[in-house]
Amino acid sequence: MGDNMQQVDLKTVFTSSNVMQNEPLGNYTNTKTGGPADWLAFPKTRSEVAKFVDFARIHELPLTVIGNASNLIVRDGGIRGLVLILTEMKAISVSGNTVTADAGAALIETTEVAYQHQLTGFEFAAGIPGSVGGAVFMNAGAYGGEVKDIVSSVDVLTRSGEFVTYQASDMEFGYRHSLVQTTGDIVLGASFTLTPGIAEDIRARMDDLNARRAAKQPLELPSCGSVFKRPEGYYAGKLITDSELRGYTSGGAQVSTKHAGFIVNIGSATATDYLAVIAHVQATVLAKFGVHLETEVRIIGED
Repeated sequence: MGDNMQQVDLKTVFTSSNVMQNEPLGNYTNTKTGGPADWLAFPKTRSEVAKFVDFARIHELPLTVIGNASNLIVRDGGIRGLVLILTEMKAISVSGNTVTADAGAALIETTEVAYQHQLTGFEFAAGIPGSVGGAVFMNAGAYGGEVKDIVSSVDVLTRSGEFVTYQASDMEFGYRHSLVQTTGDIVLGASFTLTPGIAEDIRARMDDLNARRAAKQPLELPSCGSVFKRPEGYYAGKLITDSELRGYTSGGAQVSTKHAGFIVNIGSATATDYLAVIAHVQATVLAKFGVHLETEVRIIGED
């Protein structure tokens, strides 16, 4: 870490921002696990994000940006340097058939705004518990829909401090992949082009998908969502079930008995518990079926 940053108090540098030191990230992740961030900040505007990015670059301070931390595991050693959580940046607006949302806006709330304006196309995301920025980063999808199907443009801040707008065709969207995973650009917001629809039909579709989600997924327990990508020609949940791993437990982390593609926190789990379950599931499925399960969940931080 450059410039003896251990001795600098970021609270005195960024007096108008919510900055915390040695803050446990388990307070913010959906798994309720994760070690401390050296520094944690919640910027409220794009200009604040830019100031943090410039400061981190100038002082050689490691910088990590996360959204709603819904599809994320932070290792128990935490994260060195500065962590930005963008959930304070949550404005949503509508112009014609286009919904524009800040990176920290909840995906669920964004789909509700689309419904209120009788715009269809966003229903697939009605129950995804992530942020708009995270959804763009991951090209989130469910029930036959993906972010790439509706996104029209993405506003980012590069690590060198430049504001850039990418068109959808620039984003290199693939299965749970986007350009920004490669570049490290910070998603600041996105616009989604939708289609006029009938409010009753949109609500019925959202209610149906949410009911299906509640029936199949362990929403009542902390989890990081779907843990593994879908292997070509297979379904991860079925491979795990056929490997007799439903209910497999390490510490407080357990392969869900409701949906084997999820790992849930059944009580005081650590990130190490989660990673132990993931490793055991991968090894067992590989040995039994010759299929490597690649993680969809993002795993960051230090052991």
